[in-house]
Amino acid sequence: MVLARNPLMEVTRDLVATATGKTPADKVIQNGKVVNVFTGEILNWDVAIKGDRIATVGDVSHTIGPDTEVIDAEGYYLCPGFMDGHVHVESSMVTVTQFARAVLPCGTTTIFMDPHEIANVLGMDGVKLMVEEGLNLPLKVFATMPSCVPAAPGFEDAGAVFGPEEIAEAMTWPGICGLGEMMNFPGVLAGDESVHGELKATMQAGKPITGHYSVPGDFQGLAAYGAAGIISCHESVLTQDALNRLRLGFYAKMREGSAWHDVKATVKSLTETSVDSRRAILVSDDCHPDTLLSSGHLNHVVQRAVNEGLDPIRAIQAVTINTAECFGVAQDLGAIAPGRFADILFLSDLAGVEVEKVMTDGQITADAGKMLADLPEVTYPTNVSSSVHLKEHLKADHFRIVAPTTGTGTARARVMEILEASVLNRHKTEELPVKDGGVEADSTHDIAKAAVVERHGGNGSIGLGLVQGFGLNGGAVASTIAHDSHNLLIVGMNDADMALAGNALAESGGGMVVVRDGKVLALLPLPIAGLMSDKSVEEVADRVKGVHDAWQELGCRLVSPFMTMSLLSLPVLPELRLTNRGLVDTLSFSFVDLVQS
Repeated sequence: MVLARNPLMEVTRDLVATATGKTPADKVIQNGKVVNVFTGEILNWDVAIKGDRIATVGDVSHTIGPDTEVIDAEGYYLCPGFMDGHVHVESSMVTVTQFARAVLPCGTTTIFMDPHEIANVLGMDGVKLMVEEGLNLPLKVFATMPSCVPAAPGFEDAGAVFGPEEIAEAMTWPGICGLGEMMNFPGVLAGDESVHGELKATMQAGKPITGHYSVPGDFQGLAAYGAAGIISCHESVLTQDALNRLRLGFYAKMREGSAWHDVKATVKSLTETSVDSRRAILVSDDCHPDTLLSSGHLNHVVQRAVNEGLDPIRAIQAVTINTAECFGVAQDLGAIAPGRFADILFLSDLAGVEVEKVMTDGQITADAGKMLADLPEVTYPTNVSSSVHLKEHLKADHFRIVAPTTGTGTARARVMEILEASVLNRHKTEELPVKDGGVEADSTHDIAKAAVVERHGGNGSIGLGLVQGFGLNGGAVASTIAHDSHNLLIVGMNDADMALAGNALAESGGGMVVVRDGKVLALLPLPIAGLMSDKSVEEVADRVKGVHDAWQELGCRLVSPFMTMSLLSLPVLPELRLTNRGLVDTLSFSFVDLVQS
C-alpha cells in the first residue's frame, strides 16, 4: 500500500538476515530513547536499519559491520514520524511537492490527504494529478477518494459529479487508501442509493470509509451514521462530541488548523475521563501557508494537545500508531519496530515536541528545520490554469437584493453569523436598511452582502446572502477557494466593489482578491484550479500576508478571514450556508428565503 517503495513481502529475507546478524545493517542509531507507541514506554533501545526499513531494535550490536553507518542519538528521543490522518493539501495553496517541503522538517512523514477541493473543480483528472505527484516524494502521500462531489447534490453546482462508478474505479488506483470524508450524512441516514453505493464500492475494495458528521451532540444520528460502516470522523467541536465518537467505536479525529482550534475542547474527552485514547487521532485538516511557516504542522497540533494536559506519549500515539491502525497500514508505518519503514524523528524535547532531525526511509531528509532531500520539479498541465468560467461579466446589479417593498425603510432578512476559529455559524434574522427597493449592507451592525457565482462553465447562477462578523467598513473581497464546490465567493459592502472583485479573479484565473473604491488592494493568483499556486510556501505566504493586510484595511480583525469566509458556501456545516443556488438551512437541509416578507 505504501507508494513507490518495496512492499514488505519483497524484503523480508533481507530484514531477517540483518536482524539475525547474518547481513550487516546499513545504519544503526545508538544511544537514543525510543518512544514505544505500543506500550507507552520510553526505552533505551538502539535501532538497526536495512534499506528503507527497520530490521530490529534493542541491543543491535550484532548487526554492525565495517560499513555500517552509526548515528549517535545521545540526548534525543526517537519517535515514529508523524502521520496526518486528515488533511486537504489544497488549503495550503501550494502543490503536494511544496507542501512536502514545508511539513517534512516539522516531523510530518506521512499524510492521508482528501483532495476533494481539486476534485470539485477538475474531477477525476484533478485527483489523479495530486496522487501521481505524491508518488515519488520523501513524504509518504496517501489519498482518500473524494466522496461528495459536489458536497450536497441538489443544493450546489460543482465542476464534476462523482457517484458509485467513479468511486469503484478510483479504488483500483495506486495511492487511494479509502473513501474521503462522507459529508452527505443526511444521504447516509436517508438511505440514499448513490451514497450507499459509494460506501459499498469502498467496502468491496476492503478499504476504510472516513466520515464527517457535523451535528454537535446528536448521539443517535451519529450511531446510525456509524452503522453504515464509517470508521472515523473529524467534526468534533465539543468535548462530548469526541467522547461520543470514541464510545461508538469511531476514530475520533481532533482538529487544529488555521481557522478552527478544536483540540482545546475535544482533548478533554481524554484528559478529563479515563477512556482509552488509542482511537484518538490528532489532525490538521486545513492549514494556510503562513500557519505552516509560523507554527509548523503536526508538531504544533501535538504541542497544543500536550499544552491542554494530554500526556506527551498519548499525544504522539495520536499522530502515529493510532493513525496507522485507522488506515490499515500499521504493518508498515506508525512505530519504531521491526519491519516498519525507518521514518524516525529525533526530538530534543519530548513534551516540547522539538523536532531536530527527520529520517524517512532510512535517510536523514531534514535537519534543524531545513529540508535536505532534493524534490522533483513538477509542472502541471496548462489546462488547469483556465478553470474560472463565468457565464457573463459581473455587474453591480447582479448583487442587488430585492426588498419586499419599493422605496426606503427596512427589511427583515436571514443572516449568517460567523464564529471565529469554528467551522460552525449561526442562523439569525436581522433588520437591514432598504434603499431604492434594495436591501443594503449595514456596517453599523457588521453585516455585509455575500454572493456565490457558479464558475465551472455551467448555468452561471448566483446565490445571494448576508453575513455578519467580518468587520468590514467598506470594499469587497472575493475568492475561488469556496468549500467545497469552489465557485466564486464574494463578500462586500457595496455592489460595485463586489463586481470588481469577482471580475478580477475571473481575469487572473482564480485566487483571492481585496478591493476598495474601485481599486484592487491585493491579489493572490492561484492558477492551479483556482486553488493552488506553483510557487513555494514562502512566496505564497508572503502574498497571503499582503491579502490579509488588505483585509485589515477594510476593518477585519479575524485571524484567518479567508479560511473562515471559504466555509460560508459549504452546505454540510451548521447552520446557514450560501451556494450558487441560494440560501440553505443545513439543519433542515432545505432552501430558505433570504428576505422575509
